[in-house]
Order: sequence, then structure tokens, then C-alpha cells
Amino acid sequence: MPATQRSTKSHPRKPGSQSALRHLNQQRIIECLLSGPSTQAELSRQTGLSTATISNIVKIMQDAGLVSTEPTTSSGRRATNVRLNSNGAVAVGIDFGRRHLRVVLASLGYHVIAEDYMELPLGHQAEEGIAAAVPLLDRLLRENGIDRTAVVGAGAGIPGPIDRRTGTVAQGAILPEWVGIDILHRLEEALNCPVFVDNDANLGALSEVTWGPHSGVSNLMFLKIGSGIGAGLILNGLPYYGNVGITGEIGHATIHEHGLVCRCGNRGCLETIASTTTMIELLGRGQEKLLTPQDIVRNCLAGDSATQRVVDDAGLAVGRALGNVSNLINPEVIVVGGPLAGLGDLLLDPIRRGLVRHAVPVVGETTHLAMSSLGARAEALGAAALVFQHAGITGR
Repeated sequence: MPATQRSTKSHPRKPGSQSALRHLNQQRIIECLLSGPSTQAELSRQTGLSTATISNIVKIMQDAGLVSTEPTTSSGRRATNVRLNSNGAVAVGIDFGRRHLRVVLASLGYHVIAEDYMELPLGHQAEEGIAAAVPLLDRLLRENGIDRTAVVGAGAGIPGPIDRRTGTVAQGAILPEWVGIDILHRLEEALNCPVFVDNDANLGALSEVTWGPHSGVSNLMFLKIGSGIGAGLILNGLPYYGNVGITGEIGHATIHEHGLVCRCGNRGCLETIASTTTMIELLGRGQEKLLTPQDIVRNCLAGDSATQRVVDDAGLAVGRALGNVSNLINPEVIVVGGPLAGLGDLLLDPIRRGLVRHAVPVVGETTHLAMSSLGARAEALGAAALVFQHAGITGR
């Protein structure tokens, strides 16, 4: 499955040291085993390493719990078969948000081994986010007894468009401090492993067809409603990236021509009406404490009339934008995610009304609208799935 940006292998920090050479050789063996068990002789042929070197490294990996071995026969001769253990190949999923960082460790079987979350300061620089991700990842690996060589790669989600031509964060990101940063290579240098980068909404869509309940859906849209609003698209079974990778910018669809000026420079964009930032501004007037998206969910579920009105208005606007998009691409499923997912039907119902009102009748009637079951983990899980997709591991 194609991805927006793919890294090359990172070079060890001390390429001449014995430990760095062993680390590199272990990674080569793991890559060979991703496609299935192999004998030590086969690993020697595939990697170009001597049988003695393979035997020594396999012994180290076995002691570390990365692989298991069993006697077998090959061409009538006794041989040793080597198999990756469930935690012998681990994908890292990283979700960088406007105010948060989430890191997930996932095994070959699409099982979450560990995860953690931390707050980041509003307006943080790219270097701050990356600097926070490294020790968080190291701690998760250490606490779960996972060797660094077991990391197949890391996927990272960024809340903004990524220009596929340059690998940089493009203008229009919800984190303007990250614009122009070559995030792919900065992460690769910091994490010292292969890195794959994508927009967070694209990863949300990928998570729904890998980790979520929509694995059999070929045409799906994932809509993330947060500080910004963006969409990820799966069309004909593949992620859709368009010409230069800038797709799904539904948050900048014009809803009110003479509305508020948006950060993109246009007026009346969907984000100026339905983002959590706008909701917080509307509901926070006269409040001493700054509201959060969690407050919106809690107050709406508790029956607060002002919050319910703001959510209803936002949902109708989102539905209108989705109706226009649905008329173009006719998706089978639209999944809504982001920090407001806990609202359930309180948000889905007005979105559905707007969608049906503005879509061609047959499109509105046949488009299934659902709330994401993956919650706040969707983007990080999609980032881990991106790593496995590149390794050729396509499903559970």
C-alpha cells in the first residue's frame, strides 16, 4: 500500500562499533523473518552474512526473546528453523497533536503492547515534540522488555498537510510552527529507525480499515473534528493522496461566504464554524476556566442547552460539507473521529441531517455514517499500521 513519505534505513550513530554492527545485522535478520520462518542457512543466503555470524546473532536474539528456534530438515539435512516471536517485530505509532503526544507499540498480530500519552504546550516547536517522543518511546520499550532491534519502524501522524515532493509540512497545518520542517528525516535521526510520515486524518482512515471494523470497505472517509478539521480517504481500497499529497482539506470548504476569516485566508470555512477551537470560543465567553473538548463532551451529555446548540450547529455544517464531498466520491462509509467521538449520536444526528439534506438522495441514503470505535488512539494505530503495510503485513 503506498504511503505519503517513506524513509530509508537510518545509519547507526557509531557505524564502526561492534554493537552498532550487531544491531544492523539483527535488523537485517528481522526483515527477512517478517515474511515467515526461515532456516539459518536461508538467512545466511538472504543477508550475505556467514552461517557462523547468523548462528551467533540468532542465539543473542533467542536469549532476548525476539525469536524461537526448532530443529527441521532442509534438502534432507538437519537444519535450524528460526521464527519471530510475537514481540520480535514491533511497530511504533506516534501521533503528534496540537496539544498532545501519543505513542503506541504494536505487535505483528495488530495487538497493542503498550501506549502512553502526554500533554504538549500549545504552539510547541517540532523539536520539542520530537524531543518528547524519544524518551517516551524508550521508556515504553524498556518497561515492556522489548529490545530496540525489534522495532521494524515508526509511523508518525502530523496534524497538517505534507507535501509529498519535499517531505515537509505544508502551509495550512494546525501547527504552523512545524511548517517547512523536513519531519521525515528529523524523526529518523532522532529515533534511529525507518520512519514513515503521513497526515493524521489519512492515518485515521488507515486505522479504520486495519484495526477498526471496516476492513472490508473499499471506499471510506475518515473525518477528524478537532482543533482543525481534516479528512482521510480510502478509495478503491487504497489511500488517496492526489497530486502532491494535499487532500482531504474539508475544513477549508466554504460554508458561509461572508463568515469569519479563517487561518487559511478565506472566509467562512468549515473550521470557523465546527472546529473544537470555535466551539470553545463560543462556549467559553464569561467562563473563568478555559474549556477543553472533554468539557464539551461532558456538558453536552449532561444536557447543557448551550453546548447542545453549538454541537448541533457544528454538526449541520459538517453534514453540509460531507454532502458535497459524497456527491463527488460516493463513499460507502464515513467515520467521524477526534476528541468529540464520545458525543455519539448527539453529534452524528445533526451531521446525518446535513448530509442527507445536501447530498443527492440516493447518495445520502446509501452512505453509512459511524463514530470511530478507536477513540483517541485512531491516528497512532494508523501510524503503526503504516509501518506494517510497508513490511508487507497487511492484516490481523
